[in-house]
Amino acid sequence: MRGRSVLLIIGGGIAAYKSLDLIRRLAERGVKTRAILTRAGAEFVTPLSVAALTTEKVYSDLFSLTDESEMGHIELSRAADLVVVAPATADLMGKLAGGLASDLASTALLATDKRILMAPAMNVRMWQSPSVRRSAETLARDGVLFVGPNDGEMACGEFGPGRMAEPLEIVAAIERALEIRGGALGGLKALVTAGPTQEPLDPVRFIANRSSGKQGYAIAAALAAAGADTVLVSGPVDIAASPHVKLVKVTTARDMLAACEAELPADIAVMSAAVADWRPDIAAGSKIKKGADHSIPTLKLVENPDILATLGHHRNRPRLVIGFAAETDDVLAHATAKRARKGADWIIANDVSTDDKGESVMGGDRNQVHLITATTQERWPQMAKADVARRLVQHITQHFQGTDS
Repeated sequence: MRGRSVLLIIGGGIAAYKSLDLIRRLAERGVKTRAILTRAGAEFVTPLSVAALTTEKVYSDLFSLTDESEMGHIELSRAADLVVVAPATADLMGKLAGGLASDLASTALLATDKRILMAPAMNVRMWQSPSVRRSAETLARDGVLFVGPNDGEMACGEFGPGRMAEPLEIVAAIERALEIRGGALGGLKALVTAGPTQEPLDPVRFIANRSSGKQGYAIAAALAAAGADTVLVSGPVDIAASPHVKLVKVTTARDMLAACEAELPADIAVMSAAVADWRPDIAAGSKIKKGADHSIPTLKLVENPDILATLGHHRNRPRLVIGFAAETDDVLAHATAKRARKGADWIIANDVSTDDKGESVMGGDRNQVHLITATTQERWPQMAKADVARRLVQHITQHFQGTDS
C-alpha cells in the first residue's frame, strides 16, 4: 500500500480513539492520511492529536475560506485513493444514504468519486434499528464497503453488534479496497439477475412475482466490491443499482434470457430473479374489456424459458452457476432437487411463505437462507440482505481460491 492515500472521516463516539491507532498503523505501511474531524468527533479526540499523527492539517469547517482557497471540499474528497469513515456513526450513514450534506464530512462523502469504506460504531440497539439497517442496506447497494461492526461489550454496558472493528481489521479492509481492481474476484466476470419479470396480458395488465430485487441488487454490489466485473440484469424494480455494476433493464423472461446470453461468457452466474414461470399465449393488443354478460375471459398460459436451466446446461456455461429457490414448503427437498435438475452448482434456498404477522421475505429487508451444494447444506441465520450478499461473495471467493466445495 506504500504511496497510497486515504481521507479519514472521524465521526463522534468513544470509538474515535481507535482512529488515532488506525492513522499510526497506516503510516507504518506508507499510507498517507488526511483527516476530516467532525464536530462530534472532536468531543472525543483533539485536532492536535490527529494532526500530530497525520502530519497534515485537520479539516473540519465546510465554510472556511482559507481551507476552500487551499483545498476545497471537492478536491479534498477526490485527492485520496479511498475514503474511510471510522467511526461511522448512524448520523453519517443516514446522511450519505439520504443524500444530505450539512457539514464538511457529509459533503465530502457525497462529492467523492472514490470508493468509501465505513467502520460502523454505535449502540447495539441503534445498529439493529430499522432506520439504521435501511441506511446500511442502501449504502451497500450503492457500492459502499463495510468492515464490522463486531460483537462485544459497549461503553454503555450493553453487549452485541456495534463495536467498531479493530484498527488492524480496518487496515486489512483498506488493503482489500485499494486492491479492488485486482482483488479477490479481480479478473472475473459475474452475471446477476434480480427482480421480477412482467408478462403482459394486455397493455395495462401483467403476470409477475412478488420480488423487490433487493437481494439480487445487494449481491451485484457485493460482487463488484470484491473486484468482479459485474453485470446486473434486472426486471422492473424501483431501486438504484451500485454505480460499479453494469445495469441491463428488461421486462419479460424472454428479454432476461436474451440479455443473459448476450453477456456470456462469464465466470459467475447468480440467478436470483423471480422469473414468471408462465406467460399468456397471446398478449392482447388493447385492454381486455368486461363483456355485457360479465363472462370471464379464458387465459391460455404457456411456459416461459427456464433461465437457470439454460445457463446450467449452456455451451458457454459459467464456471460457477448459483440459483435461488423460493419455496413455501419442503424447502430443502425442493431446493436440492432443483439444483440437480437445472444443472446449478449451488442453490440458495429460502422460505417465502408469510409468517404469523402476514410478512414475507419478498419485499422485506432481511432474509434467512440455506446454501446447498453437491455435498453440503448450510443454514445461515436470519440477517440483512446486504449481509447475505457479502457472505455469499465470501463463499464465491473461497470457491475460486480452491478452498470451498
